[in-house]
Amino acid sequence: MKIPVQDLKGAAQGEVEVPFALIENGKGTQAVHEVVVAYRAAQRSGTACTKTVGEVAGSNKKPWRQKGTGRARAGSVRSPLWRGGGVVFGPKPRSFAKKTNAKVRSLALRKALSERIRMGDVLVVEDLKVQAPKTKNAVGLIEGLSLTGTTLFVTEQINKELYLAARNLQEVEVTSADLLNTYQVLRPDKLVVSKAALARIGERLKRK
Repeated sequence: MKIPVQDLKGAAQGEVEVPFALIENGKGTQAVHEVVVAYRAAQRSGTACTKTVGEVAGSNKKPWRQKGTGRARAGSVRSPLWRGGGVVFGPKPRSFAKKTNAKVRSLALRKALSERIRMGDVLVVEDLKVQAPKTKNAVGLIEGLSLTGTTLFVTEQINKELYLAARNLQEVEVTSADLLNTYQVLRPDKLVVSKAALARIGERLKRK
């Protein structure tokens, strides 16, 4: 399958062949689901923490004698029954990460890209760069390509100037071909990919 190529002003510059086989029918749908769930789970900080009886501050001294006071028995001011005492079975720091193997991740990425290409949501440009790391240059790039909504820019290598220019734009994200993941492919309204980045993605998918 071929995709039209544009320059940064939106003018046609021919076509380019997709460097990987597009996935047809329903194959890869489950892989996409698993990878997206794993990605979002990994974003959870998992830092919620409560203190147990052994961790809260307080004396080990028995508050009062066992019998004869008319009050209920008490052995520690750190008891979970007391205000300021320890928490029973409370949350502790943990990782929510889920494991997915390389073949599943590769299949999911290829499926996601196939669907976005088929729907016409992927724009290929000759080169993707800005003259200086300024927000107005990123805005000019978006206007030149007539983009609306959320946008993902994919470059061959990490482009520091483009990243700095776009980081103040809430609906714009910049990544490289090697770091591109399935969630990033599915999230934006449009994907803008340089020719070099598209070729790099093809090499990456063929290695799996």
